[in-house]
Amino acid sequence: MKKVGIVMGSDSDLPVIKKATDMLSSLGIEYEVHVYSAHRTPVQARDFALHARKNGFGVLIAAAGMAAHLAGAIAANTTLPVIGIPCQGSVMDGMDALLSTVQMPTGIPVATVAVNGGANAALLAAQILAVEDAALAAKLDSKREKDAEAVLAKDAGIMERILN
Repeated sequence: MKKVGIVMGSDSDLPVIKKATDMLSSLGIEYEVHVYSAHRTPVQARDFALHARKNGFGVLIAAAGMAAHLAGAIAANTTLPVIGIPCQGSVMDGMDALLSTVQMPTGIPVATVAVNGGANAALLAAQILAVEDAALAAKLDSKREKDAEAVLAKDAGIMERILN
């Protein structure tokens, strides 16, 4: 199975990335995590993206806040799927990062999840890899079933909670 490459613009993004790595681990997907900045280490970010395919990656995740150019910078240097995670900052609650991540020019797509959406980024990466991996697809199906069962269990007990 291909690996997932994860790049964050700053180690302050680690709590968001931890949600992604926890999800990937639960699905048995190998990953690597790096800190590269689109602005402060552009050469390293570019090199990572340029060589990602030959280094065994199948999907890349890029998380950044504020200007949030990292996902676009990564996508500009690879044709692998890139998933952007806009991270919440102190100024605009992540809206600045969301717009910077989602508003990519034609020809350089970045799939974008919710602000701080590390778990969904990992699930989307898994779904992309599962196109060619039946065992991973089965794990995703099982997770969906367990998630549905958890909601239905809560539904079964809600009236009792309301009446008490």
